[in-house]
Amino acid sequence: MIASWSGGKDSCFALMQAIQQGHSPVALLNVLNENGRISRSHGLPEWLLQQQAQAMDLPLHTVASSWEQYEQNFITALQNTAATHAAQAVVFGDIDLQPHRDWEEKVCAAAGLKALLPLWQQERKTLVHRMLQEGIRCMIVSCNSHLGESFLGRMMDDALIAELEEKGVDVCGENGEFHTVVTDCPLFAAPVSVPAFTKLKHEDYWFLQMEV
Repeated sequence: MIASWSGGKDSCFALMQAIQQGHSPVALLNVLNENGRISRSHGLPEWLLQQQAQAMDLPLHTVASSWEQYEQNFITALQNTAATHAAQAVVFGDIDLQPHRDWEEKVCAAAGLKALLPLWQQERKTLVHRMLQEGIRCMIVSCNSHLGESFLGRMMDDALIAELEEKGVDVCGENGEFHTVVTDCPLFAAPVSVPAFTKLKHEDYWFLQMEV
């Protein structure tokens, strides 16, 4: 099994659930932006993703891509990773957005693989509390301007979940309101350290810019 790995809580918990269901991970796959330095979805530096992979003793495969070439590059990366590791399935962390599931099943079919979505149709608030209860530690690394820069760098906990609800934001960030980075979980041999950072606004979104 390949894990479609964003570095955030949903992909991490999906991997944890897939392992509990009897699947064995062989590699992580992440799509970086065109320059190959940060992840396309969460803005995480490649070296931080490598730290997470090393903490799980799994190889990380990356592919740099524009949004325009994303689908074809992802299919090719799936094919190459599956061939390298003899994988037959890919696990994704989506919860209930049908267009996302449709796309994932489409690209997996094109690569000759099965799509696994162990978090599918779970109630979002219950799900995020389960993530915390089962040992995921994660930090908000990007968010929309409705949340604003004050939410950047905050660790997910019950108080933060309540604040997200007060702001009218989905507590899982399923609609892209915010993204996280996992700093520790039961799959990690040791926690991942997040270095000093600054806050950067790009268009209508805030990001943590981490120093090496």
